[in-house]
Amino acid sequence: MDINYRFYPTLLNTFSRYLHGGNLTEQALLDAINRVPQPSTAAQERGTSFEETLIKGVDEERFDPDILKKVRKLLPRPIVDTQVYCQWQIDDVLFYGYVDLIGKYKAVDIKTTGSYQPGRYLFNHQNLYLHALKKKGIKLMEYVITDFKDVFVESYTLTHSIDRQLEEIQQFKAFINANRALITDKKIVV
Repeated sequence: MDINYRFYPTLLNTFSRYLHGGNLTEQALLDAINRVPQPSTAAQERGTSFEETLIKGVDEERFDPDILKKVRKLLPRPIVDTQVYCQWQIDDVLFYGYVDLIGKYKAVDIKTTGSYQPGRYLFNHQNLYLHALKKKGIKLMEYVITDFKDVFVESYTLTHSIDRQLEEIQQFKAFINANRALITDKKIVV
């Protein structure tokens, strides 16, 4: 089947927030679709720095050593690769993106947050990375999350239902088609 759309998890998660009343206007969604530049927040920059510190061992003094130690204990040993490109064709959609790191059997995405609620990543579109990576032997997707006071883990397997994410992809295609005249990012619609 031909590919007519190219979607990535951040965009699909933004659409999901829009669908489920996540305080997001249609214009903000269209801006996300069209990749209108937005300034990084301090929280986003801190999250990026934390990830670099974990993986590359740089600027360790910026973070609590106990938190770094707890998170590192949860990472796969050995780490096989970092920033791993994933893609999976779902009907006429190419789903693609990068997972933070993979081990022999699990993929890990590092998350930072100001406030954590259990099950936060239950319907995250990054869960679809599992299906994109199963040819590499990946059977588990883990989110290793810190609020910089504690560390949490959410784990998902290939048997975890992705029905909601797949339905949202269909709804997103319909939204794109209904608003095609307003879509300027030519990578979204092939």
